[in-house]
Amino acid sequence: MRLTALLAMAGRVKVPPDYRFGTNRPWTIAAQRLNPPGKRRRKVFVDHIPHDEWSVFRGDTVEILSGKDQGKQGKVTQVFRNRNWVILEGLNTHYRYVGKTADYRGTYMASEAPLLLKDIRLVDPSDRKPTEVQWRFTEEGEKVRVSVRTGRIIPRPVFQRKDGIVPSQWKDGPKDTSPEDTLEKTYTPTLRTLEEEVMEALGIQEPRRARKSYWY
Repeated sequence: MRLTALLAMAGRVKVPPDYRFGTNRPWTIAAQRLNPPGKRRRKVFVDHIPHDEWSVFRGDTVEILSGKDQGKQGKVTQVFRNRNWVILEGLNTHYRYVGKTADYRGTYMASEAPLLLKDIRLVDPSDRKPTEVQWRFTEEGEKVRVSVRTGRIIPRPVFQRKDGIVPSQWKDGPKDTSPEDTLEKTYTPTLRTLEEEVMEALGIQEPRRARKSYWY
């Protein structure tokens, strides 16, 4: 699906006032299954956190403060800022059967449930213990996260694609095209058609000209 079509679909989506948002898009079957017609859900209020004050990002290591996985540490794989949710890799897992029918019990699958931001703490890499963080500025004017307990800087995780490649650490191989070759201008636009350019390159002479045609 094209990105423009997806954005247009998201702009046309209208949800009822008692709709319960989750990790699925409102127009997907999974979201409609959790919000059937006529079912009223309890409203959930979320404390708004400004964009510049958000301190947990994808790739960070955090520790769970409450719940069945209390005390365990994991890596953040997804962040939902509008709901103050984070999903940890392999933690806070729910198990269920998917695709259950009358003659088939379904497939037993595991999925990570989201955790609220108040139920986790960022892990200080210096001692591997949870800590609260504050945003501060260095002498050079760079905005960094600082551990309140130890005063050490907690660097932001590098951006990593889904295939595991870190763009900032990528090194071109012998078969990769260099940026200089990519930006080199090798084509000069003209008013001739493709056929005329090919004929000129091959030295083909064609004195005939096509008859004029009109659309009306």
